[in-house]
Amino acid sequence: MQTKFRIHADPSLNQDHFDQIPDSLLLLIFNKLADVRSLCRCLAVSKRFNSLVPLVHDLYVKIDRIVSVDGDCDAISLSSPKPRNIFAHLLKVMLFRIFKPFHHLQSTNGGNKPLFPRIFHHSPAQVLKTFTQVRNLRIELPAADVGTEDGVFLKWRAEFGSTLQNCVILGGTRIEPGSDSVNSEGSVEDNGSIPESFYTNGGLKLRVVWTISSLIAASTRHYLLHQIVKEHRTLKSLVLTDADGQGTLTMGVEQLKEFREKPLTASASSNRSQVPASNMKLKYAPYLELPEGMRMQGATLVVIKPAGEGTSCVNSGKKETEALVCGAFDGPFQAAVTALGKRRTYLLEMNGF
Repeated sequence: MQTKFRIHADPSLNQDHFDQIPDSLLLLIFNKLADVRSLCRCLAVSKRFNSLVPLVHDLYVKIDRIVSVDGDCDAISLSSPKPRNIFAHLLKVMLFRIFKPFHHLQSTNGGNKPLFPRIFHHSPAQVLKTFTQVRNLRIELPAADVGTEDGVFLKWRAEFGSTLQNCVILGGTRIEPGSDSVNSEGSVEDNGSIPESFYTNGGLKLRVVWTISSLIAASTRHYLLHQIVKEHRTLKSLVLTDADGQGTLTMGVEQLKEFREKPLTASASSNRSQVPASNMKLKYAPYLELPEGMRMQGATLVVIKPAGEGTSCVNSGKKETEALVCGAFDGPFQAAVTALGKRRTYLLEMNGF
């Protein structure tokens, strides 16, 4: 009798080993991925991915396109120097459009056919509605908010609750490699005090412009975060920065809670939060030698805190200021802050605006 043989497929070859990965491990991978565009693509991979992706805790939203108010699809470049009389307008245009949906452009040939079919521009608030358990959110704008002249260095970092809590600004009229450059601002002897020429050659006025411009940028970002903070009550950390690394706005757990519970005080003149009356500490050095072979001319550190918080700017101790600026900036700029912290302090007051 002839023996009959049957061929059977190996069950292990048909088994989807990916399905054996536990949900907790997949969520860990998604949290490491963080990028919101990649995560949105993962939503379409499978039903399982579609159910897990909205549960991620860490998100990174990169905004790389800005649309002008009149609907022109050309991006507005804000990284180049801008005339100061149109700065506020450009800043408002940029950040206002970031958080507004891009309306469909209609074809000039008539009809309802979109000019750019199948292309949509959504605000971060719209995109984030997909995610229900966000704890740590980082948003990156495509360019710096404050236009500066070539060679000028400017960085700021601000903390907000329902309003400004503090802001640290580090600036310099020029930053360049090497130590052989001419010290244009340090031609007078550096005795630790601000020279008289600082007040007469526009040095102080320039620092005031840096300060006000940075505060306008920070308060505009703060104003436009209100919807996101209100809709995502699981948030514990929120950072809004830009691709140029110029400005960073941060909010922690208590600050986010305060932002939700207290009414937002908006500026009467534009779409931004009102900046409260504040006390400022200014420190200055004609030049600083920094690590990595860098030199900063006209180095300036400004520390801003709202007035009337129990301790005035005069009475606030040195340790409090050091704690505030510590960690505000990284790399050689942290060394600049440390060096400026040892300089003489000048006190200023600023009205709210």
